[in-house]
Amino acid sequence: MWMVVRLNLLIEELIMNENVLSRFRLDGSVVVITGGAGKLGVQHSEAILEAGGIPVLLDIDMKKIDVACDRLKKGHPDSKVHGVQCDITKPEEVQKARDDIRENLGDVEVLINNAANNPHVTDMQSVKSGHHWSQFEAFPLNIWEKDIAVCLTGAFLCSQIFGNDMAQKNKGVILNIASDLSVIAPDQRLYKDSKRSDKEQVVKPVGYSVVKSGLIGLTKYLSTYWAHAGVRVNALSFGGIYSSDLDPVFVSRLESLIPLARMAKMDEYKAAVLFMISDASCYMTGQNMIVDGGRSVW
Repeated sequence: MWMVVRLNLLIEELIMNENVLSRFRLDGSVVVITGGAGKLGVQHSEAILEAGGIPVLLDIDMKKIDVACDRLKKGHPDSKVHGVQCDITKPEEVQKARDDIRENLGDVEVLINNAANNPHVTDMQSVKSGHHWSQFEAFPLNIWEKDIAVCLTGAFLCSQIFGNDMAQKNKGVILNIASDLSVIAPDQRLYKDSKRSDKEQVVKPVGYSVVKSGLIGLTKYLSTYWAHAGVRVNALSFGGIYSSDLDPVFVSRLESLIPLARMAKMDEYKAAVLFMISDASCYMTGQNMIVDGGRSVW
């Protein structure tokens, strides 16, 4: 008799586990990713494909879209991947993209606001004031405006247009990709070069911190604004991602600030994204989930 009872308990446990795992599925769900042709955008798309969803790569660069879509299709030949060229800082282009997606794939159920400017600080020369351009005293107004336009205005417009459609249907998810720099300040010691004078030091620019912090404010606002309409809005704050082209001195300094003693691998955020955009997080809204190896704890 006890064997029968035990077998029934095991069957019930398996059913429960299957139900839990099924909440991570995105079967047939249309998911828009802004900045979708970038490195992180492709990683988000792979996570969506692995869960049965349909990623839509929104990006301003059509060549990058084609390359990214080809790569994703090779890895998932039986799945749908869609790319749309769009300047997310222009409402008419976002509306046109929405119409294109609706016509070809159906309604958007998930929006990932992933697009952001994050220029390498070595990409520009020092300015006439003597300060390196990345320093606050010399930070160029045009870069400040571009940072805000792409990350904040783009997220605002996409949330307004796609999110409104979700609210009309009483279901949807918006995920804002923030950063550990939305909760901590940049540690400028990471970039210090003993061969440079104080004015010539390269620093993490102000724009990135401000726009990523702004995304957290947008997350909280929309999470309460559309809560009655069944639209969940959350943020994910990532730590630094390792790549072989990074300065080894910078990597060593940064890893000394991380409890896990390393930077993230490129694919280590996929599961967190999937959790946040699927029904696995169905009772979660208005939150900023930090995945940074513990850096922000110290």
